[in-house]
Amino acid sequence: MSHKSAPPTVSTIGIDLGKNSFHLVGLDQRGAIVWQLKFSRAQLERRLANIPCCLIGMEACSGAHYIARQLAALGHDVCLMPAQYVKPFLKGHKNDYRDAEAIAEAVQRPTMHFVAIKTPEQMDSAGCCSGWLLLFEGELVSGSSTA
Repeated sequence: MSHKSAPPTVSTIGIDLGKNSFHLVGLDQRGAIVWQLKFSRAQLERRLANIPCCLIGMEACSGAHYIARQLAALGHDVCLMPAQYVKPFLKGHKNDYRDAEAIAEAVQRPTMHFVAIKTPEQMDSAGCCSGWLLLFEGELVSGSSTA
């Protein structure tokens, strides 16, 4: 008779955002890596909806605000950080999983500076998308045009 242990509980997730795929590293309460996953943009929200709510970190960029809003709506605690604050946590040669691990490490730091998650209206008024149309999984965010 075999005993299956319960899958490890993830308390923190670091997400390295890419154009078409996202690399995720999940850490347990002790900070040990319990999984490394790669998801497409379409899979991300669906997959993270099926895990218990946890702390999720991402580097701040215009696309990260949309994803952060979606994950926060699922109940996760989502934090965005400036990329330059994540860099000191990188270990060894740069790759997508190591970037995600560094993000997961950085988001747990009590003195980390976080970026507020912006609404589409805030991003539009800040000129983040000026002159461009961004389409993220059905949400259309248009920038203000300047003449």
